[in-house]
Amino acid sequence: MNAQRFLYTIDGISTFFGKAAAWLIIALMTLVCAEVFKRYILNMPTAWIFDASNMMYGTLFMLGGAYTLAQNGHVRGDFLYSSMPPRRQASLDIVLYVVFFLPGIAALVYAGWDYALDSWRIDEHSNVTADGPPVWQFKFMIPLAGALLLLQGAAEIARCVICLKTGAWPERLKDVSEIDVVEEQLAHSEHVDEDTRKLAIEHAQSIEESARQRGMGGEASR
Repeated sequence: MNAQRFLYTIDGISTFFGKAAAWLIIALMTLVCAEVFKRYILNMPTAWIFDASNMMYGTLFMLGGAYTLAQNGHVRGDFLYSSMPPRRQASLDIVLYVVFFLPGIAALVYAGWDYALDSWRIDEHSNVTADGPPVWQFKFMIPLAGALLLLQGAAEIARCVICLKTGAWPERLKDVSEIDVVEEQLAHSEHVDEDTRKLAIEHAQSIEESARQRGMGGEASR
């Protein structure tokens, strides 16, 4: 297995779990809408829905972390990073991954596993409400999310090593972006002529590239 295929494989795993967790948005929306209907129309509120919605949102948030890292989508606070050459970016990244990221996420996995096991052993239920749902299965998302982040972190460190050797960032596994949606919508529109369609796509591309420059310095500086 060559280096690029290795990176794509890990990116694919992170993407799979991220997209699988995204379906929780539909379940969460359905649950909240049902509770609003029951509470304000039928006057029959359900206490456990509050706990369930929190657990769904938390699961979505945690499992989306590795996917976001795979897409280089986490917000960068240092505006100087985007102006650095790729090798300097890679040098900074690899130090931060080794010194902060790996120990922190490893501690999360270690502590989260014991935390989840204890919850499972006592069959823990939420005590926020009288008839709260079980929470142990939600707590197992903590070590799972941490393990996925560690796996993706290994891919990111490999990217840094490759960049240090070649002077260019290796490709990432592409996913659908907002510009893809814009192009598809315009392509099926009967009310937009060709010139207007091209101008709209170019404008959307410029906005997306500006966002990449601000938030995805590693990829934008290649």
